[in-house]
Amino acid sequence: MKTNLDEMLAFVSVVDSGSISAAAEQLEQTASGVSRALSRLEEKLAVTLLRRTTRRLELTEEGEASVEVAEEQMALRRQAPAGRLRVNTASPFMLHVIVPLVADFRARYPPIELELHSDDRIIDLLERRTDLAIRIGPLPDSSLHARPLCHTMRRVLASPAYLARHGTPEQVEDLARHSLIGFTEPDRLNDWPLRHALGESWRITPALSASSGDTVRELALAGEGLACLSDFMTEKDRQRGDLLEVLAARRGDGRQPINAVYYRNTALASRIGCFLDDLSERLCA
Repeated sequence: MKTNLDEMLAFVSVVDSGSISAAAEQLEQTASGVSRALSRLEEKLAVTLLRRTTRRLELTEEGEASVEVAEEQMALRRQAPAGRLRVNTASPFMLHVIVPLVADFRARYPPIELELHSDDRIIDLLERRTDLAIRIGPLPDSSLHARPLCHTMRRVLASPAYLARHGTPEQVEDLARHSLIGFTEPDRLNDWPLRHALGESWRITPALSASSGDTVRELALAGEGLACLSDFMTEKDRQRGDLLEVLAARRGDGRQPINAVYYRNTALASRIGCFLDDLSERLCA
């Protein structure tokens, strides 16, 4: 079986730091995770790399030979992007933005093994062993480093069939007579960016709610009501005329920031950096 960068990094870090616990702290992982990575590496190589005693760890002869090889491979991987890249983001962003760029990205960087995870809730990157997360909307204060990518606009939309049955609202106050599709979470998405006499946003009371942006989109496409959705997931729907913007003249500042978040402020691993560069090019095109 092929070794991976995480296993080699765990091995070299243990050797450099002198203990599994110190290596775990250095790598921002759990001690059990580092220990498992070492065991996998030994199993794949069919050798014992370290002698574990109650007082310290000692390299075996095979381990000493492997250190140099591992460091050489890690140096090469820093120069040429390679290894597993775990990416996490909300399901709509994954489907509408990440998935369409996968084919080109894999063709350009075949040594990178993409692992894509969708989650509509904020996750613990360390617990999930995630390299990179893409977040839409304001970021909570945290120890994570954030790289701004761009902004996406939120618009109030409805299907032509819904508007034909129920009419098109002309004023923000007209929304009270319409079926509104909202979010169960995060609750802030039920504040629609619409200017009116009393402010710059309109708090809705949903007649229908969902936790996933794609579910809200499908409900809007099915004519179940009006919804406020981000451009990145509705661009094609609007181009085809499947969803129409309403109250465009009343649209306020509906921009949402899109950020890449990850641990550490040090130089990014090349596999993460090249993925972010590709993503930025697509979003800014």
